[in-house]
Amino acid sequence: MANVLVCVKRVPDVSEQIVVSDDGRSIDTRHLGYTVSTHEECAVELAVQAATATGGEATVLSLGSEDSAEQLRDAIAVGCSRAVLVEADPERFGPADVAAAIAGVVRRHATEGTAYDLVLVGTDAADTGDFQVGMRLAYMLELLVVSGISTFEVEDGTVVAHGDGPDGAETYELARPAVLAIKEGGVTPRYPSIPGRMKAKRTPIETVTPDVEPVGSGRVRLKLPPEQASSVEILGEGAEAAPAVVDLLVRIGVVRR
Repeated sequence: MANVLVCVKRVPDVSEQIVVSDDGRSIDTRHLGYTVSTHEECAVELAVQAATATGGEATVLSLGSEDSAEQLRDAIAVGCSRAVLVEADPERFGPADVAAAIAGVVRRHATEGTAYDLVLVGTDAADTGDFQVGMRLAYMLELLVVSGISTFEVEDGTVVAHGDGPDGAETYELARPAVLAIKEGGVTPRYPSIPGRMKAKRTPIETVTPDVEPVGSGRVRLKLPPEQASSVEILGEGAEAAPAVVDLLVRIGVVRR
């Protein structure tokens, strides 16, 4: 049996143009919806799969305002059976603060009889790019950790995790409990069913106050990269364009004369 805690973050849905706030420290969210990162969507799917396969329980956690309940209920709708909201102002919490708050919940649940075999986080935060939470959390809990994981299997006393490294596919075997930072691409997140959505509405959310005095992220400002100029070259129309297409393919090295 594997009990899995998966951590998600309510982040702006930035499928359109990104606008930075006036102070330069965050994304201007006045005209945006909210979601979780694609890394975390895959982490939720993997948590549900692992818990289902082993007869365990998948719990979803988020640190944020009460609005984060929306993302917690989305995770319940696709299979998580329990949800925890660490209610706090996320702007005041840097990666070390978030890790400490999560560690506090993990320790308290263990004393209450729910020990987690795996803790899953996204590889990095979709809104700020922070990638430290998984590493810091593992350090605080004195657990093994590996990042950039796409899939994993739970075995007797261990977890076998798979990811892509600079030289190709990599496989790690870790003793449980462990922390895994999940990268998108290994699984396809499921869509919530109607019964799942109904369950999500009825499921109570455990709300806790973090016993952490945040020190913040130390972030000075966010900076948008300059827009990349684009151009269009019309090579011709119909059969008359064929020589120009061949010349272009030769120029970029696709074909040789």
